[in-house]
Amino acid sequence: MAPDAASEQKGWQHEVYDLLRKHGVDQFAYVPDAGHKILINRSLADPDVHSVSLTTEEEGVAMAAGANLGGAKSVLLMQSSGTGNCVNFFSLIKGGRFPFLTLISMRGDFGEGNPWQFPMGQAVEPVLSAMGVICLRADSEDTVVGTVEAGLTMAFKGGESVAVLLTQKLLGAKAF
Repeated sequence: MAPDAASEQKGWQHEVYDLLRKHGVDQFAYVPDAGHKILINRSLADPDVHSVSLTTEEEGVAMAAGANLGGAKSVLLMQSSGTGNCVNFFSLIKGGRFPFLTLISMRGDFGEGNPWQFPMGQAVEPVLSAMGVICLRADSEDTVVGTVEAGLTMAFKGGESVAVLLTQKLLGAKAF
């Protein structure tokens, strides 16, 4: 976990990446998404982590299971629409009783203009809750780092399944 030039950069996304690394997260699973661009790029540039581009989000749940079995910590970076792809795999977390952390860039909430994003965006919290995943919302730059830190503690010290929802109030709504 040697500091690099990127860790000197400013902004909450860089602080979140540094926090994940500080807590020992060394596997990053993601489906490419603009909301996670900085985290993805930092993980790709970091020689001390494994960064895996997924073909579908549920592969990230399986990767988290494998990471835990191998003594590593992982995070799944996905957009809210990917949550629907993972529902069946969330039962793996419950049955396998392993810690799980996902950071979800939300769509279908504050300021959304794309009608296709509303159904899954509005279903994310009820679906995750039904599958036993604790949801923590980050709505502003001044709360996001603390929210991610709480999620890290709950997942990797408490053994829970946690989703940090990076809302559109934080990320901004995409133009449609």
